[in-house]
Amino acid sequence: MADTHSKPRAGSRFVGAVRWDSAVGMLLLILLICSFSFVDNFGNALNLSFLIGNTLPIALIAMPMAMLVISGEVDLSVASTAGLSSAVMGALWNAGLSIETIIPICLVLGLVCGLINGLLVTRLGLPSLAVTIGTLAGYRGIAQIVLGSDSVTDFPEQYLDFGASRFGATFLPYAAVPFLVLLAVAVIVLHATSVGRSLFAIGSSEEAARFAGIRVKRLKLAMFVSTGVISALTGVFWTLHYASARFDNATGLELSVIAAVLLGGIDFDGGKGTLGGAIAGVFLLGTMQNAMSLLNITAQSQTVVTGVLLVFSVLAPRVGRQVAQARARKRAGDSSAASLPSRS
Repeated sequence: MADTHSKPRAGSRFVGAVRWDSAVGMLLLILLICSFSFVDNFGNALNLSFLIGNTLPIALIAMPMAMLVISGEVDLSVASTAGLSSAVMGALWNAGLSIETIIPICLVLGLVCGLINGLLVTRLGLPSLAVTIGTLAGYRGIAQIVLGSDSVTDFPEQYLDFGASRFGATFLPYAAVPFLVLLAVAVIVLHATSVGRSLFAIGSSEEAARFAGIRVKRLKLAMFVSTGVISALTGVFWTLHYASARFDNATGLELSVIAAVLLGGIDFDGGKGTLGGAIAGVFLLGTMQNAMSLLNITAQSQTVVTGVLLVFSVLAPRVGRQVAQARARKRAGDSSAASLPSRS
């Protein structure tokens, strides 16, 4: 089977000249330079650590979400799964279990949540958008039943330090290390293995992928399970980073993840995009929000900017595709006209 993600695509280009993910990376670099130059305290090690720590939950979920969207599906229940993981973590800690026991239980819980989503989509043929809107509400409701309105904060200090502290006087949080390991694994899987090629093939044409011998349902199910596990891990990190287990933790996080993934060039129709672009989109949004906060721009205005970027990230690749197709048709028409015999 051809390596579908290594070929140039109209949808992955910006103004017909620069790849969309490369454009997002360049925009992130420009934003960082401007923020370091013109935003007071942006370059402070404490602020940079704060920026990375707040962005890591989105970046963690963006990795499996990017793969899921590339395969043509979506999971809107990721934030509720993270909140359920946080609530269970708090309830089990109150029950006297150790953190070493609680974390694996939370990951298994995430696996179950992802498995439920995946089975409903792959075995019953239900649309993932509708399914995960339902489980978004369902998982959040279960989280509230598990922990109620309580907030659990008395976790062991060494785990809270790992969630919120950084290496010495640097800006790099401890939690960035496991994230970088997971990112390296995700990049290899998506862009250097047959699994990744199969995901692109499924997103481009599920029927063609099935004829090519790809086990579409099994692979999609695995993606939903992976998304559930990483979402539960994000709930654990969220709890330790903010030193609080609550049922409403990570509320609204799914919108930030989807916005960042689409901004990074992942095509919502499936079959196109890169993981590097998705992560660049995550940190572009995180950097922008951090800089706007330092400039005392209101949260409502930040939400408007995020919404505009989301609409732009959906429209721009489609417009780019249409422009590229129009140019291709024009070139084909010109070459056809040139090949016609001239009349004397």
